[in-house]
Amino acid sequence: MASTAASDSPPGDGAAEGEVSLFRLYVLRAMYLLLVVGLGAMNVPEILSHPLISRGVIASLLGAVWVLAFLGLRYPLEMLPLLMFELAWKLIWMIAYGLPQWSTGRQPPTFAEDFFNIPFGAILLFVIPWGYVWRHYGKRPSTRWR
Repeated sequence: MASTAASDSPPGDGAAEGEVSLFRLYVLRAMYLLLVVGLGAMNVPEILSHPLISRGVIASLLGAVWVLAFLGLRYPLEMLPLLMFELAWKLIWMIAYGLPQWSTGRQPPTFAEDFFNIPFGAILLFVIPWGYVWRHYGKRPSTRWR
């Protein structure tokens, strides 16, 4: 057990970064920057000035993603779950909402904008270092339960 603990690298020591190329780290940072700029431009004004009776659930969720994207600029590998979340919700939207609405021709007024913007997130399929994800989230032993 002690050998297992000793072989695991503490976060931020550079060992994990060595598994992913410097170029890939910069591409990941670019994706976090895209989230910071994009969500900042679209969502922060709504958070700062909204009607008092606004529900605010979606704006708050997107605001949290925006805040966490700042951490991704500094810690691109540690914040990979944020990019995986982005990819997951966009894929779910495409499969459950976007493609069925497109195929039937019955679309809400915001469909054209959503159907353009949301699938753009598919670029994450090529940005996320899946080998790293597999080694650190798939193969690595899970945290003990008790």
